[in-house]
Amino acid sequence: MAKLERANFSSKLGVILATAGSAVGLGNIWRFPYMVGENGGAVFIIIYVVCVLLLGIPCMVSEFIIGRHGQANTARSFRKLAGGTPWAFIGFMGVLTGFLITGYYAVVAGWCLQYIWASLIGHMQGNPEYFQQYFADFSGHPVKPIFWTVIILGITYLIIEHGVRDGIEKASKLLMPTLFVLLLIIVGASCMLPGAEKGIAFLFKPDITAINGDVFLAALGQSFYSLSIAMGCICTYASYFARQTNLMKSAVQISVIDSIVAILAGLMIFPAAFSVGVNPDSGPSLIFITLPNVFQQAFAGMPMVGYFISLLFFLLLSLAALTSLMSLHEVSTAFFQEELVITRKKAALLVTVSTCIIGVFCSLSLGAVGSSLTFLGKSLFDWFDFITGQIFLPIVGFLTCIFIGWFVPHKIVRDEFTNWRTLRNGRFFHLYLLLVKYVCPIAILFIFLHQFELI
Repeated sequence: MAKLERANFSSKLGVILATAGSAVGLGNIWRFPYMVGENGGAVFIIIYVVCVLLLGIPCMVSEFIIGRHGQANTARSFRKLAGGTPWAFIGFMGVLTGFLITGYYAVVAGWCLQYIWASLIGHMQGNPEYFQQYFADFSGHPVKPIFWTVIILGITYLIIEHGVRDGIEKASKLLMPTLFVLLLIIVGASCMLPGAEKGIAFLFKPDITAINGDVFLAALGQSFYSLSIAMGCICTYASYFARQTNLMKSAVQISVIDSIVAILAGLMIFPAAFSVGVNPDSGPSLIFITLPNVFQQAFAGMPMVGYFISLLFFLLLSLAALTSLMSLHEVSTAFFQEELVITRKKAALLVTVSTCIIGVFCSLSLGAVGSSLTFLGKSLFDWFDFITGQIFLPIVGFLTCIFIGWFVPHKIVRDEFTNWRTLRNGRFFHLYLLLVKYVCPIAILFIFLHQFELI
């Protein structure tokens, strides 16, 4: 059987923007701000940055090593290093995690598209009760969310089918700069509002009294999830890296971009929220219920500006969701293409159709039509979120660290880390190995236990 020619990113910029696009998603622009709001503001950010350095970067480098060494989809890359041992199962679990996340994540991405449309036709106007009812009516509708889920997955398919360079890399070079420009525009508008300085102080003036065990563990968990670790994305993208790619440097650059986007998202939201007296700990409802009302109130004297900012905000969300969907989709596309030995277009279509089906059932489970799609009080959508986010991700991350730190020969790990001794970062190798053998597994175990309130 002829070996499939392996694609590569064409430039260092392509590597950074594509992989950063994988990490930058709704977790940065949605989850990070409300986590900051619920956990004391500036102290959470400080602890988060430290956790990215000690946990996020070593875990990312580990996936880079596995992906580039394997030069294959995530499952096959693990299998190559595992040498027929049960460790190969980690790769299959990573692919499955990415596949399942694609299905329900596309539903949320579809909501962002609906809100762009609603902003365009003037439906994002009303009192707080209106926005709450609007979201409940839309998310529970039997057709509308499904329509937008199919649209966003269709767009993702059109990008993925064109391959690594002409699809993922080109799209990332367009989407990521656009995302940054939109983010900076909204940050500028938000920070110029009356009373915005209170929101800025909340983000950058630490309150030491807010530090406790829950804040630390919340920051630890956010640093893990925000970098797209343990869902196959990082490992799959690394399989397209050239041998000259500096893995450690790339991980640092991507983590910096990811953290900057998250902090800018806070600067976009909290100054506006404080300017109209909205509590910063609004929780998961922040994006689709609280923020439309915040933008409307904050720019009440300039309705056209408020309309424009609201539109740009949901466009920003959609771009962030799309860059993450691209990487999630590619995990499964690469797997099916190589394991079934079929064309990229067929593999991408298979993933698109399959995840559309998952998305349909997840979306229906949130409305009256899908009330039967509930179990133990959780909808199918919530179960997908719970199983992948709270069980699969920490387990895959934990096992990946153990695999790299304790099973894979250190010579292989060191060769990949130092680009076969051609880089001068060898002095960091022992620190990396220490972190991935001891610190990261223990930290991930704490995250896992904390989720179930066992610690």
